[in-house]
Amino acid sequence: MARVSDLGGAPGHGPVPAPDPAEPVFGERWEGRAFALTAFTIGRLSGRNLEAFRDTLDRLTPAEYHDPGYFGRWLHAAEAMLVASAVLAPGAVDARARRLAGETVEDPPDPPEPAKPDYAPTAPGSLREVEATPEYAVDDRVRAREGARLPGYARGRVGTVARVQPAHVLPDTHAVFAGENAQHVYTVRFSAHELWGDGDDVVVTLELFETYLERA
Repeated sequence: MARVSDLGGAPGHGPVPAPDPAEPVFGERWEGRAFALTAFTIGRLSGRNLEAFRDTLDRLTPAEYHDPGYFGRWLHAAEAMLVASAVLAPGAVDARARRLAGETVEDPPDPPEPAKPDYAPTAPGSLREVEATPEYAVDDRVRAREGARLPGYARGRVGTVARVQPAHVLPDTHAVFAGENAQHVYTVRFSAHELWGDGDDVVVTLELFETYLERA
């Protein structure tokens, strides 16, 4: 499943610059406000369900995701969550922005009532205890499933389990308020040659949920 944020190994984006240690947390004042507005939105609408926020980010258009920068995409995601929860009407933010720019624009009708998800996690954080024993063990050869929510360059590739991690809430279902479905997580080691056809001496590790894997 291709997502707008899945940029690993994708051509056309240039090198990744090293971060500047002296870079401020917020380069401009509006970025701090965007952070606060988004955090408030997540807390009020989804009970701080970060998977729901990440899923919303991944469903933005390429222009909404890339063009406004890091905190700009946060604002787009916050707006999308507010519209999906019927707190804002579709087009309400655009109408307000156009009116502030001097246009004569009417606000769209307000939604009849909010549709906040009736959902709450069973415990804080994402770690959970599960009764099932892990399907895979260290040194097992596994294949990353096609269509799973993982980097595109790893789909269908074969790696080796390096470590069995504690069970975590499954983002796929938690993000859409369809249950936690906690399952085991595995650190899987892939060779660069397996992923990209070169770089035999380079190893890449990914943390993958059990349902993202099958035996190789």
